[in-house]
Amino acid sequence: MPKAIRDVYGEALAELGAVNPDIVVLDADLSGSTKSSIFKKAHPERFFNMGIAESNMVAAAAGLSVTGKIPFVNTFSVFLTTLGLIAARSQICYGNLNVKFGGAYSGMSDAFDGSSHHATEDIAVMRSLPGMTVIVPSDAASTLWATKFAAEHKGPVYLRLSREAFPDIYDVAAKFEAGKGAVVKDGKDVSVIACGLMVSKALEAAAVMEARGVSVRVIDMYSIKPIDEELIMKCAAETGAVVTAEEHNIYGGLGGAVSEILARGGAGAPTEFVGIRDRFTESGPYPLLLSKYGVDAGGVVSGIEKVLARKK
Repeated sequence: MPKAIRDVYGEALAELGAVNPDIVVLDADLSGSTKSSIFKKAHPERFFNMGIAESNMVAAAAGLSVTGKIPFVNTFSVFLTTLGLIAARSQICYGNLNVKFGGAYSGMSDAFDGSSHHATEDIAVMRSLPGMTVIVPSDAASTLWATKFAAEHKGPVYLRLSREAFPDIYDVAAKFEAGKGAVVKDGKDVSVIACGLMVSKALEAAAVMEARGVSVRVIDMYSIKPIDEELIMKCAAETGAVVTAEEHNIYGGLGGAVSEILARGGAGAPTEFVGIRDRFTESGPYPLLLSKYGVDAGGVVSGIEKVLARKK
């Protein structure tokens, strides 16, 4: 049975702390939710509960990094990328400091707490910061890699993490690389470039379309920044149509990043964006929210149908 993304992250963080004494962890009074509590139990002398003071927490992480520590700062994505933003921009990114952001409960995965706790603009915010690397895991194996990558990479990293368990896509031997995406299913009629939970939803949609005689290529674009420009352009050239799929506002996130590459590369492929359509979300059971806002397999099927109707 797939493990919750937050559990994989917390366990990986504790394991990394056992081999690297420079790793320290900060949390904004949500360690039970973010699962940084697993690190706290294993390494209590290197864990700091900063209270509900996200901006101060990020600023403190900046100071710790200057001393040679590798701080992982943790709270819900929506607070990390809003209340923590001024320190993230003006101290960490400006100074290219070695701080890692564990953005928990991304998208609508904090389902019952509504728009105040849902993070649907965070990719746009973090990828716009100079020097920030943005990684969006799609399952347990990619989450494990992403956490290890963040610890080893020199410079600021934002990990977009979920509360939920995502279906397993990769085995433990899978290889990942910043700046690359992965072809998780090949196809020739249309490419769906997805991230996070939407990779598994894209695979579900691909099965539906295959039954209708449409061959769908599915890409896991787990590295949003840097992004795999070569793979994006190859998909546009070989399949002639592109759909992006993300649990995020359609403006500024994965769809924006992909369309920037297509425009700069002169690709003429029609493109459709599956995501939350420029609105705030609400409380409710997570599967129902995904369906209501069109970020499920049905939403991807609809996106494929629309782009194929425009394909020359």
